[in-house]
Amino acid sequence: MAVSVQPRRSHERRVDISMMGAPAPRTRQEPPVEIVFSSRIGPAPEDAHSWVQSILAQVRKPDASLVVLFCGDTRMRELNHQFRGMDTATDVLSFPSGEKGSLGNIAIDVAYARREALKRGHSMERELQVLLVHGILHLLGYDHETDDGKMFRLQRRVVASVFGAGPDGVPSGEEKTQTEKTRNKRVRT
Repeated sequence: MAVSVQPRRSHERRVDISMMGAPAPRTRQEPPVEIVFSSRIGPAPEDAHSWVQSILAQVRKPDASLVVLFCGDTRMRELNHQFRGMDTATDVLSFPSGEKGSLGNIAIDVAYARREALKRGHSMERELQVLLVHGILHLLGYDHETDDGKMFRLQRRVVASVFGAGPDGVPSGEEKTQTEKTRNKRVRT
């Protein structure tokens, strides 16, 4: 399966991501996964495509369409401000499409991911893999802020299954259910 990639350009400031929130029109010949770069750093296009396909297979959505944008701090800050009202960069944003067969779009800030990887002592590649899993789970409707640890437990399983042992992006203690947290709190008092 071919990878649709926009070339990396040092002068590129803005990538047409009008598809953020709605899938771009596709023909039968186009792959269901589109990888777009507006950052000079990032994974090899073939690696990114393979990672996404492996994650989609693991979550039982192998035929779903998806667009992944690998961008830098400036573009991510613009997106975060436009869609969440937050004037700061973030690691990953997910935009569900709401259309049959399309999960939606993910934007990943590669520079942010590189800084986090350095801070946490693992590779940027691993951080990008974790962010892809995290973003795809959000597109599937999971929300770690409200689901009592369900998303983080699934994230841990998917990351380990697809990419092997290592960092999984789950904050320490976050995968516990609210019941477990409450039980542990009572035991300590």
